[in-house]
Amino acid sequence: MASAPKTVEGLSAARRPASSPLKSLLLLSLGHFFVDLYSGALGALQPWLVERHRLSLTQAGILGGLLVFSSSVMQPVYGVISDRLRKPVFVALGPLVAAVFISALGLAPGFWALLTMVCLGGAGIAAFHPEGSAMAAAHLEGSRGRMMAIFISAGTLGFGLGPTYFSSVVSAFGLERTWLAAVPGVAASLLLAFALRGTLPNPRSPAGRGQWRTLASVWRPLAILYALVFLRSIVQITYAQLLPLYLYRERGYSAKVASYTLTAYLLFGALGGFVGGHLADRLGGRRVILLSMAGAAPPLALFFLADGALALAGLVLGGLILLFTVPVNVIMAQELVPSQAGTVSALMMGFAWGVAGLIFIPVTGILADRFSMHAALAAWTAFPLLGFLLALRLPK
Repeated sequence: MASAPKTVEGLSAARRPASSPLKSLLLLSLGHFFVDLYSGALGALQPWLVERHRLSLTQAGILGGLLVFSSSVMQPVYGVISDRLRKPVFVALGPLVAAVFISALGLAPGFWALLTMVCLGGAGIAAFHPEGSAMAAAHLEGSRGRMMAIFISAGTLGFGLGPTYFSSVVSAFGLERTWLAAVPGVAASLLLAFALRGTLPNPRSPAGRGQWRTLASVWRPLAILYALVFLRSIVQITYAQLLPLYLYRERGYSAKVASYTLTAYLLFGALGGFVGGHLADRLGGRRVILLSMAGAAPPLALFFLADGALALAGLVLGGLILLFTVPVNVIMAQELVPSQAGTVSALMMGFAWGVAGLIFIPVTGILADRFSMHAALAAWTAFPLLGFLLALRLPK
């Protein structure tokens, strides 16, 4: 353990591009924006894909589940590889792979081709996140919360704009020309590859057994952090996937207005991550997590109790406060295990999100069939309160 300071110093030096820290952060945030832009595309494309290929709802659900698995649940695998490789290959190629295969969905001749493209596109999304988040936090040690907030908020913004972007492309050019949507992602990859070419080479990390011993030594606080992200992700992902359908079916919104409402919710969430990172640098991560978990439940409950503008205000305010913790959890996990920043970043980001989605999207559907979507989605507002009680166990 005496060599830990050298490990942290070596990590920062190895992951730091030759350019200025701010420039590197902006480039990484740009890549994150476009990667998550493509991760938000499938929901917008599914109505056209279902109609063209005459897919059943089960097949449509399989496509969505496979994207969650390949883009989120698989992130720790890429995190382990990136922690060993320590070169920005995944950061440079991730946007390109995601852009090419997700944008090519309109060219797929059938269901099996759709599955293949979704799987490969998801791989590009998953590969980018662990190394990208580790590099983003390797600069300016005194303000890591702000830096991670900028990086993560860029991705949340891209995810929020993804449905609108792809709907616009299909409306303007038709489903068969969705490949045109790949252009900005490919350009982002070329820019990242050029800008990161001077990144310093990185020595291989210690043997795998030593890595797992390091993780085991901090398993308790790491497990609490993961559970907190999981609880937040239940609300985050079920609302992101099912909110338009709920508003359309049970509140009488038009499909367009329901989509705009989801975009507003996601954009306020992106702002929340940015605010949360700044608050963490001032108040500390533990306090921000407690504030977020306690503060998100009341406005989210208001959304289900009220109507009109008051309900919308509760939704966006709840989304903003809920996502205070997005950069905070990642930074705290990286500080626990600085030598494996990519692995723990993947656990705190994609893996928790993906597992929450795989479990609770189907559970929400089952409860909605038995009761109503209103009752099922409203029930999840209790999870932030559970998160508050759990966060009290975090070390001070």
